[in-house]
Amino acid sequence: MTTAVVGPSGSGKSTLLQMINGLVRPNHGTVVVFGKPIDYQRLPELRLRIGYAVQGTGLFPHLTVEANITLLARLIKWDAERIKARTEELMELVNLPFSYVQRYPHELSGGEQQRVGLCRAMMLNPQVFLLDEPFGALDPITRNEIQREFLHLQRSEARTIILVTHDLREALKLAERLVILDQGRLVQHGTCAEILEKPANGFVRNFFQSQLEI
Repeated sequence: MTTAVVGPSGSGKSTLLQMINGLVRPNHGTVVVFGKPIDYQRLPELRLRIGYAVQGTGLFPHLTVEANITLLARLIKWDAERIKARTEELMELVNLPFSYVQRYPHELSGGEQQRVGLCRAMMLNPQVFLLDEPFGALDPITRNEIQREFLHLQRSEARTIILVTHDLREALKLAERLVILDQGRLVQHGTCAEILEKPANGFVRNFFQSQLEI
């Protein structure tokens, strides 16, 4: 299931993901992940169960494609055979030639770098996948290609995905459910069809109209 988080700039979309991942703590209330309040003394354990990919990929420029993808698996001491098998599996899923493993990020196109970033976030087969504007910096053609790879990945390895995007059309294409934020508050949530048919208020109605008319 993919849920897209949308709303105006500054509405709290990225902050929401950072709170789920324990990068930001709330001033009030409790963040519950996997049915339990986050234990901030054990964040590394939580993050091993969460994939996290951001705009620009955040790849380490001094590491090869293989080293970037396998970083977490090596840290938790997976054996070499398991690492290689998972790397090959992921690269095939996102349509990256396995021959690219010895390349460095600067030798790849923007779309190829984004694919590597997705592979790295998926390496440990996380239960939850957080995506923060992952395709925002790509040109339209490459963005469409990556979106297709994303849908293929979700069909192949279905999981809970929370996608932050400023592009409502992208949200409607990739997600089954929407969460709409405004100034840090939840305005409406539900299936895409429900919200399109019955916007909760004028803000939601105007937000949809302004986005879909662009």
